[in-house]
Amino acid sequence: MDGNGRWANHLGLPRVAGHRAGAETLRHIVEAAPAQGIETLTVYAFSSDNWKRPPDEVAALMHLLAWYLEQETARLRADGVRLSVIGRRDRLPATLLAAIARAEEETASCKRLWLRLAIDYSARESILRASENVSRERFEQLLAETPPVDLLIRTGGEQRLSDFLLWECAYAELIFTQRMWPDFDANDLRHSVHEFHRRERRFGEVVSQDRWLR
Repeated sequence: MDGNGRWANHLGLPRVAGHRAGAETLRHIVEAAPAQGIETLTVYAFSSDNWKRPPDEVAALMHLLAWYLEQETARLRADGVRLSVIGRRDRLPATLLAAIARAEEETASCKRLWLRLAIDYSARESILRASENVSRERFEQLLAETPPVDLLIRTGGEQRLSDFLLWECAYAELIFTQRMWPDFDANDLRHSVHEFHRRERRFGEVVSQDRWLR
């Protein structure tokens, strides 16, 4: 969910206004995702490196995340959306921890869509914590039971993974868009999914000999 702050700056608004607009965009994308055949949606809400931002902005983000969960839990449950949070929790404020616990508990049985919020998340830290003397299968379980990523969409014009789901994105199809996250909408999601289905996914294999000869 990249580009909230820059979106606000372009409009002459405080950065927190961009984050609020980004929360509204998330609501629309969650509503649109099941119709595109999406079963699991993981969004990067706050990276471990984001603690380096100004304290006032970090505090506003923590407050906004707690507010989002408090406001959206009933809607998510009604829409059949299971919510869970990946990332560290020992550095999060108590109000946000309480909101996470309530949202996870109240949506645990939902099956229509699995929405995962990455908060205080670092893929490298997750890999390091999970990698000591374990099998590949157990390693994947320790990475928060994350399914492989099929499609990664990055908004805001940047073209990098920024420490997000590095293991799970080993064979992900990548789409980078100049659209700032607050401007990203259901049509953008549909176009991205359409582009995903146009691509040939080989997972390290080769195409058949017949296709090579065409």
